[in-house]
Amino acid sequence: MAIFSKSSVPRFSVDVYQNEYLPEGGREVNAIVTVTSTGGGTTGGAPLSGASASPSHPSYIPGRAPTAAVVVMVDCSGSMDYPPTKMRNARDATAAAIDTLRDGVAFAVVAGTHAAEEVYPGGGRLAVADARTRTEAKQALRRLSAGGGTAIGTWLKLADRLLNSADVPIRHGILLTDGRNEHESPEDLRAALDACAGRFTCDARGVGTDWEVKEVTGIASALLGTADIVADPAGLAADFTRMMENAMGKEVADVSLRLWTPVGAEIVFVKQVAPTVEELTDRRTEAGPRAGDYPTGSWGDESRDYHVCVRVPEAAIGQEMLAARVSLVLPDPTGAAGVPPQTLSQGLVRAVWTDDMAASTSINPQVAHYTGQAELAQVIQQGLEARKSGDFDGATAKLGRAVQLAAASGNADTAKLLAKVVDVVDAATGTVRLKAKVAEADEMTLETRSTKTVRVKK
Repeated sequence: MAIFSKSSVPRFSVDVYQNEYLPEGGREVNAIVTVTSTGGGTTGGAPLSGASASPSHPSYIPGRAPTAAVVVMVDCSGSMDYPPTKMRNARDATAAAIDTLRDGVAFAVVAGTHAAEEVYPGGGRLAVADARTRTEAKQALRRLSAGGGTAIGTWLKLADRLLNSADVPIRHGILLTDGRNEHESPEDLRAALDACAGRFTCDARGVGTDWEVKEVTGIASALLGTADIVADPAGLAADFTRMMENAMGKEVADVSLRLWTPVGAEIVFVKQVAPTVEELTDRRTEAGPRAGDYPTGSWGDESRDYHVCVRVPEAAIGQEMLAARVSLVLPDPTGAAGVPPQTLSQGLVRAVWTDDMAASTSINPQVAHYTGQAELAQVIQQGLEARKSGDFDGATAKLGRAVQLAAASGNADTAKLLAKVVDVVDAATGTVRLKAKVAEADEMTLETRSTKTVRVKK
């Protein structure tokens, strides 16, 4: 059921897929919540009040205050000079991203080493994208050179200061690194991520094969962005262009998935399951009696799926109850105290107790599919960890299960990545042999992309 006001473009809808029937004594209710945003982003819908606009959005007026902000953080540590083409590719990629900025978007470029330095425009400011500032920014990129260490937390904190100097609804970062975060402690990086969470979103990329997958994916996860590997630096420009195009398609930020549960019911878990698996359970913030908000970040024209599990009180055969009410909410853009958030859409999760065994034991296709996709991500990560630690029997078992799940769900992209790490004997049964030699880029690609899922076939 979509609920929106005149200003709420793009429009949001919520669809709930579940088997609401429980057996006697049953308490656990599972549902897949599909959230779809349409009419904004690249389809040409009018922007929300305060959303980005450009020549592709005719409401953009030159000289108007910026309505979105992006900071590009480029690793300039010493390792970016090996080979020298890596730094050149990073400069070219950043230039391509700058060319993709829409007119009227505020932006800055930061060079990251063991410290963070403003490359353009400088002075703690953001520039507003137009033909002149794009040219100036690309000229400033020529000054980028490699040297120094890596302390990603300092890059993020500078990006946060720059982004939050502008009164804009969409704040986004793009971060490139080629090495491990060796010049600050894991606790320092974690503290920086905690400080930045909810203030801006960030896409993170690792170039080459000398960076740490869990660091890059952890940054993207904490800041509700995407993570990926660019094994060949020559592919950076195309990847940066796609990232910036995606960022320019965002029309509304700070959307939360709000779950209300009745007395006696409790949320077991909430996770995004498409287009990637992302655990949200621990990110809950209380939103009134028996209600909690789970962050979803920024939206353009897109659709995402969430798996919600609710534990309800036992009830007698024939009884039914509302297990949860799912709402998409947007805070008041003025930030005025006491103003309730705008409800963009709602859906209901139900529980009905029955003695019909066929009804109560049937697993909803969407729930079954995404349960398998979540397991697929988990066993890939477990299998790769076992392989690294020398537990080859454990690695074979886990990666074999991954091959089986990928084949059964039609996740062809993940199946292809798995085939670079194991020899598949029988995909249907998950019978595999570990390859004797695996290219480091292939193993890192599988690990980085392990959480990418395929949508259920409706």
